[in-house]
Amino acid sequence: MQEFVPSLIELSYLVAAVLFIVGLKKLGSPATARNGNRIAAVGMLIAIVATLLHQNVLNYEMILVAIAIGSAIGALMANRVEMTAMPQMVGLLNGFGGAASALVAVGEFWRYITSTTEVPLSETVTIVLSVLIGGVTFTGSLLAFVKLEGWISGSPITFPLQQPVNLTLLGTFLVASGFLIIDPHQPFVFLGLIGIALILGVLFVLPIGGADTPVVISLLNSFSGLAASAAGFVLMNNMLIIAGALVGASGIILTEIMCKAMNRSLANVLFSAFGAAQTMTSEGGSGITGDRTLRQIDTEEGAMMLGYAKSVVIVPGYGMAVAQAQHAVRELADQLERLGVEVRYAIHPVAGRMPGHMNVLLAEANVPYPKLYDMDDINPEFDRTDVALVIGANDVVNPAARHDRNSPIYGMPILEVDRAHHTIVIKRGMNAGFSGVENELFFKDKTMMLFGSAKPVIEQLVSAVKEF
Repeated sequence: MQEFVPSLIELSYLVAAVLFIVGLKKLGSPATARNGNRIAAVGMLIAIVATLLHQNVLNYEMILVAIAIGSAIGALMANRVEMTAMPQMVGLLNGFGGAASALVAVGEFWRYITSTTEVPLSETVTIVLSVLIGGVTFTGSLLAFVKLEGWISGSPITFPLQQPVNLTLLGTFLVASGFLIIDPHQPFVFLGLIGIALILGVLFVLPIGGADTPVVISLLNSFSGLAASAAGFVLMNNMLIIAGALVGASGIILTEIMCKAMNRSLANVLFSAFGAAQTMTSEGGSGITGDRTLRQIDTEEGAMMLGYAKSVVIVPGYGMAVAQAQHAVRELADQLERLGVEVRYAIHPVAGRMPGHMNVLLAEANVPYPKLYDMDDINPEFDRTDVALVIGANDVVNPAARHDRNSPIYGMPILEVDRAHHTIVIKRGMNAGFSGVENELFFKDKTMMLFGSAKPVIEQLVSAVKEF
């Protein structure tokens, strides 16, 4: 029986890899995402059990204790973390993944230098790559988490000669790596490589802020996959190589989708310090801003406009997520449909703080999937829409992206709510979105501002519509 164990392990890895691919495929649609997550989780369970069948496992008790502690922490996070904090949690988990891969490399390096075994060239190279990618992912993800959590300023932070400093550190890392490849038994050089990798992670994320931070988290997610794949080569574990490659590929695809949705290149996101110098012209709630006038309504007027409309398109944004208003939004839609109003939802690819953020929130409120329309499908419908109800969205509905060449969001595809017959915008105030630019939609003749936090405002609309 013992001679069949290696074959059983590799067969289990193959099954797990297939389940990972099927799970990723199903994650591409809100309707199948939950099943996709379950399928991928089963694949990971199979991979873990198969790995524990290896004969060179040293201490099953310690491994089981670690699994129990990690599972408890993961279950607690899954139940306690709010949807608005999901990008922060993803960033934190990315960082832990990078740290785990780097620690694997450190452990393997220590095993080699404390034995008389000669370190193979391929092993040294993969160890160095694991340290570089894992270290950058760890500190970069932690800094992104801190920025999104608001513990430090989310604005880009730059300093003189920033890029030359980065290049110097990277060059130093490459030179030191060359020395280590020539003579692997140099622990102080290896410690220096670890330190440089950790510093590069901080400097990589430091000049990135605003709406670009979620893009960088997605990129760091890809890095964590690459780090895991490199650790797989270090350990000669095929499952880790495959799983890491899948995470790396899906992360870079997601990053590209987000960049495309903002009409910007990845290089522009990483090196432009976007949003560093943007300011608002007003912090007021309503009335006259500069030489432009806002039109403000109350919930009674808003309810009348919605209740007597034939078609309404709801545009959710980060403001809805912050206020946890998705259930109230669903109730409002139900009341409008009771009156015979056609209600649909328009989803921008980067609405909120990560792709799919709005889809998940609305799914939590049991909004039917067929009512969710992506940007390309809903934009042609706005000309025939009576009321577009914008809830906490900002940059993704700013018409300046279509025509203002001086705007930093020029060229970004938007939801064209200004083409609807009327637009109601629910916002707490006149603060700018992540880009830091003023939204000209607020000053359009067909736009009415309804100021207040999304949840109580929507609840007031529901109460008013119920009386119709």
